[in-house]
Amino acid sequence: MRKHLTARLAAMLIALTPGIASAQALMCRAPGTPPVPRPDLLSEREPRRVVPIASYTLALTWSPGYCRANRQDPDNRFQCASGNRFGFTLHGLWPDGAGREWPQYCDSASIVPPKVVRETMCATPDAQLIQHEWAKHGTCMDVTVDGYFRQARQLYGTLRYPDMMALSRRPLTVGQFKKQLVAVNPGLPESAIRVTVTRQGWLDELWLCLDTRYRWRTCRTGSGGAPDGTQLKIWRGGR
Repeated sequence: MRKHLTARLAAMLIALTPGIASAQALMCRAPGTPPVPRPDLLSEREPRRVVPIASYTLALTWSPGYCRANRQDPDNRFQCASGNRFGFTLHGLWPDGAGREWPQYCDSASIVPPKVVRETMCATPDAQLIQHEWAKHGTCMDVTVDGYFRQARQLYGTLRYPDMMALSRRPLTVGQFKKQLVAVNPGLPESAIRVTVTRQGWLDELWLCLDTRYRWRTCRTGSGGAPDGTQLKIWRGGR
């Protein structure tokens, strides 16, 4: 009983601490009738590849930076121009292979049901990206479409973030950002974090490494991400 009370108290303290934000959207109202995505099909460039799953990557996108570069695309209106506000969004849960190749487009993919799209849009604010993630990645896992997105949202929802606005106003390296992220996520090791940046040095995505039981693991050497000494800029959307 005491252990449960301690955990609840810790969660309350995190929620009340200024500057620490959950992974969920800062402000989001899912559409009552979500867009119907188009089929996302394999191609010569994106072929079917069935290989055993050795680990997973949870990929998150820094939305202010994404919208800065992609605001004019009409497909991004819900995320970037609808009055909703996002911090980190859920790009996807990706199965990885043991070597350089990863599984993708392992089976035919039905259109993601409207209920699942609606439940996911405040995490992944793009119906077509939701369809893409299911077709390319989810079909390689032994789960239903609902189970795939439920697992991804659950992992996404456990994360907390440092004060991104404050960090955006000071000199910062990738390694320093990792330390800030670890400080508000007990149990998340720096070795499980990869940070990607744009050519101009702006924060792009976080790639977090997981084992096959969805526990944090050390990322494989050479699996992407900027070196810790890289200077990092955080676009905050003009705020």
